[in-house]
Parts: sequence; structure tokens; C-alpha cells
Amino acid sequence: MRRVSFVGVVIALSALAAISIARAAGAPTLVSAASPYTACTAGLGTGTTYVNAEVEPYVAISPKNPSVIVGAWQQDRASNGGANGLVAGYSSDGGATWNETPLPFDSCAGGPVYERASDPWVSIGPDGIVYANAISFDRLDNRNGVFSAVSKDGGKTWGNVVGLQVYETNGGQFSTDKNSVTADPNRNRTAYAVWDTLVLATDNPDDNPRTSAYTGPGYFSKTTDGGKTWSAPQVIFPTSQNNQTIGNQIVVSPDGTLYDVTDWIVHPNSVVNTNANVAFVKSTDGGTTWSAPQKIAQIKTAGVVDPNTGATIRTGDIIPEPAVDPVSGALYVVWQDSRFNGGHYDEVAISRSTDGGTTWSAPARVSSPTGRPAFTPMVRVNAAGAVGPTTGSHSRTTAAARSVASSTSAGPGTC
Repeated sequence: MRRVSFVGVVIALSALAAISIARAAGAPTLVSAASPYTACTAGLGTGTTYVNAEVEPYVAISPKNPSVIVGAWQQDRASNGGANGLVAGYSSDGGATWNETPLPFDSCAGGPVYERASDPWVSIGPDGIVYANAISFDRLDNRNGVFSAVSKDGGKTWGNVVGLQVYETNGGQFSTDKNSVTADPNRNRTAYAVWDTLVLATDNPDDNPRTSAYTGPGYFSKTTDGGKTWSAPQVIFPTSQNNQTIGNQIVVSPDGTLYDVTDWIVHPNSVVNTNANVAFVKSTDGGTTWSAPQKIAQIKTAGVVDPNTGATIRTGDIIPEPAVDPVSGALYVVWQDSRFNGGHYDEVAISRSTDGGTTWSAPARVSSPTGRPAFTPMVRVNAAGAVGPTTGSHSRTTAAARSVASSTSAGPGTC
């Protein structure tokens, strides 16, 4: 079973925001400041902490007021997982200026008594409520859990920290991972959280690891009161032994259907992830019941390496990214894939469904065929039906960059 984290930069934007910035051709704006956690030593027990390293950024734009933008990232990343804390950046003028504040997900940030935090995610509802969630954990004793927090002032202050699934004493058997949160675009005070929980065997001889361990089902929880309380976690994407999900993420169609898109890794998983699959489950009753898992396409990633040193780069190579057309309900998903060049390097593939996920188009290449890797893609669709994927790319002796492709056609192949 594999855990993955995205390569990040100081400023990261959703696809639609990236399109507007690309058109404006403005200079990059610095979002972050110096680390607020330099005096905190809670997470320094093992590994090396890189002060002022800022990774795994994620950004949301308020549908109530598009001038409000809130992002989150790991602050002071550790070499062996997680960071000293998470930070939220917020802007009330469309990104022209920014401030930041600690996200209360570990002890360094004044939150739950955990050494580290990871996997920041933010989403903003139609009423302007900002939802954030994250993984909080201890490196040494394996205490861990998924936690949520909310902001009602555009990311300036945060409260209502709630543990959605918490393992205080588990001997390392249970590990929550790769969470996300989605505010319902059509319902006030409503949001959905998903994550996977990796399950290992214990040293108890009465346990039966063949049926209860080495798995990673997808979990779900929802709030309907603006993040004050969350429903008990339920398995929505079940997995058997030696199978797991990772990168669960929900999108909401105009008719209210919830789609949880994830990477479904099926045994035996090879080095090049030939048994990783883009897959989904859906709910038509607000998350009470869910369909059986359905495969969309195989993920044929080759991974990404530094062109100068040959070292492996950690990217979103096994994390699919979904989107839904807010008017038609058409579904899109993008992911890294090497099928278009014989398995030599990763490009970005896209698939589309116009019938609620019953059928999907064959994977088509989104990124330009430049001969260089494209990685960590995202995709968004605006009310006019324009599809905007973004990708990262690199060339020898140059830094990584983001690129944007957009399409207003009905098909995914022309993006």
C-alpha cells in the first residue's frame, strides 16, 4: 500500500483561477510568509524538518464572493511525513494581497495534541462557510485521525475542530490518509468529507488478517449544520484484502448526486502501478446509500524523475482529479498516464461521462505532446461548459511550471 503527497509550490490555484491569471499574464503573487512554527518542537522527534518548506497547497474560491480566496498548505515539512503544522492563506481582493493564519490541526497550531499534520484541503459553500480538513498524527506512537475545522470570515479565523475518525491507541494498525472535503454547491451549511483508512494486521493471534487487514476502504462523513457536527464515518468504497483506495474526492452534480472518485488499487500492485484504476461510487440520497464501485480506466503512470539528477519526484501520479459541469452534470476526471507514448513518461489523460457515470469515454491526452512529463493535473468546469485542466511540467535545467488548457467543446479530446 502506498501513501502519496503532492509536490507543491507557494501559490496554487484552481483551474478556473489559473485560466484567469494566465489571461491576465500578471506576475506571480507571494502568498506565504515566514513560518509561524519555528518555536515549536512537538513534531521534531524523528526525521528532518525543513523550516519554511511549504507543500501540498490547495485553494478554493468563494461562490458567494469570488474576491474571497482561501488556500492551505503544509508548513515546515518533515522528511518522514507530515509537517509541523498547516497554514491557511486568505485574500479578500481576488488574490491581489494575502494574509495567513495557522490551521488548528496539531499542537503547534493550538489544535488537538498531535505532533504533526498533513493533507490540507479547503472548500467553500454557497453561504461563504469555509471548510478545511486534514490528517493529524504522531510519528512515534501512531495516534492519528481526520479532523475538520470551519471559518465564517473568509479564512481569517477557524473553529469547530471536530475529529471525524480518530485512533488514539491502535499500535499502528489503522492509518487515516489522503482526505478531502467538498462543500455542497447547492446547499447551505452542508459539506462532505472522504478519506481512506489503511488497515494492517496486529500481533493478536485471534485476528484473521486474511479478511480484516491489508486493505484501505474509502470513508465518508457529512455535516448539515455548517461543520458543528459530522455524521459517524461510514465505508462507502469497500475494499478486500490487499486492495485499497487513495485520493477519494467528492463532486456534486446539479441534481444532487454525489460522486466519490478515487484510485482503486487492486492486488497485486506492481512497481509501475499497473493495477491502479480510476474508479467511483455514487449516491443519489445525500450519502445515505452508495452504489457498487465502478472502474473508469486503468492508471498507467510511469512516475516522474528529475531531468537533471534522475531522482524520483513525488507527484500526484496515482491521484485522479474529478470535476462536474455545474449545468449539464457531465463528469470529467484527469490523471497522470503514460499510455500515449509507450510508457516512457507521464502525460495527462482525461475521460468524460454524460450519463451519470454509466459509460465513460476512452482516455484522451490533454497535455501537449512535448516529450516532457506532465503531472499533478487538476480540472474544473465553469457554468458555460468550458473545461479547464491544469498540469505541471518540467524541462532540463528549468523549474517546474504550471500550464493551462481549456476547451468549450463537448468532447474531452480537444482540451
